[in-house]
Amino acid sequence: MTDVREAVKAALKAQTVETPSWAYGDSGTRFKVFTQPGVPRTPREKLDDAAKVQEFTGVAPTVALHIPWDRVEDYAALAAYARERGLRLGTVNSNTFQDDDYRLGSVCHPDAKVRRKAVDHLLACVDVMDETGSRDLKLWFADGTNYPGQDDVRARQDRLADALREVYDRLGGEQRMLLEYKFFEPAFYATDVPDWGTAYAHCLKLGPRARVVVDTGHHAPGTNIEFIVAALLREGRLGGFDFNSRFYADDDLMAGAADPFQLFRIMYEVVRGGGLEPAAGVAFMLDQCHNVEAKIPAVIRSVMNVQEATAKALLVDRGALAAAQRDGDVLGANAVLMDAYATDVRPLLAEAREECGLDPDPLAAYARSGWARRIAEERVGGTPAGWGA
Repeated sequence: MTDVREAVKAALKAQTVETPSWAYGDSGTRFKVFTQPGVPRTPREKLDDAAKVQEFTGVAPTVALHIPWDRVEDYAALAAYARERGLRLGTVNSNTFQDDDYRLGSVCHPDAKVRRKAVDHLLACVDVMDETGSRDLKLWFADGTNYPGQDDVRARQDRLADALREVYDRLGGEQRMLLEYKFFEPAFYATDVPDWGTAYAHCLKLGPRARVVVDTGHHAPGTNIEFIVAALLREGRLGGFDFNSRFYADDDLMAGAADPFQLFRIMYEVVRGGGLEPAAGVAFMLDQCHNVEAKIPAVIRSVMNVQEATAKALLVDRGALAAAQRDGDVLGANAVLMDAYATDVRPLLAEAREECGLDPDPLAAYARSGWARRIAEERVGGTPAGWGA
């Protein structure tokens, strides 16, 4: 058992979770954006908050950017600022959904001039990657139609393929394209990248550096997300996760909050498929908007929830599970998984943190730090960062 504990702790110490810059800003529903005191006003202040998450968790060293929400004059200087705070700039996220021109779509729009504008933005995001040293360009498209006959569904797929090809060919070195999918919203009749199969098909045609992102909130109720994860890992096309939780639709709640058992099942397939190994290239990212809860503690809690699910997945007795599966022991196989899920891994995680020189309770340590009070007092005036509504 000692060897198992040490192996689990080693894996947990090696795992990293990328936090999103937008999680630190004001957010809300489509009806109202709620403001909070101390919210960052600039990308640098977002990095200051992300540095606190890293300080108390030790496993969140990278921060995803969103362009134009994080637009600055000098991205190399922003990357240097991140390094000064013990961080790196991570995934670059594009935005082709908040401009009036994109009412009928962006890269799939019937007007070539609008498509050109959208593709030029994506290419500009690759320029940002060059300046920041980021590996991944993450693409999510709100493109779709609301009514039958509104546009030619097949033609829109052709336009999408052309745009993806142009951007993919612009990537250099080890840069990758991560294509996200979402089955509905804001398009209500047909979404142009609605599922993992569509994303996977486009990635296959592009090349090995195009991979699929699984956002855990982007599925219809009852979808077996862990099956999708297993299938993409088997094909070497799982690029990463956008972790969050959902009750109804794309709720962007804290990872593991709505269905922690689902997160455990997903992480078991990651472990089973070698997804924790660096060679797998799986990016573990949060994609959340904290509407009513305090931002930084919510991000810390989300990171901890991912760690707990990972720890439980690592504790699955895979030998016993394989034996039960070979014997057709349905209840025995299920019991192996349930035993691991029922294990209280918090003491193990606390021990691992202490071995890394961290406080065993990141949330309590943050609360004692006084950072929330400090930023509320200092960040007065200016325009709070946020995604708008």
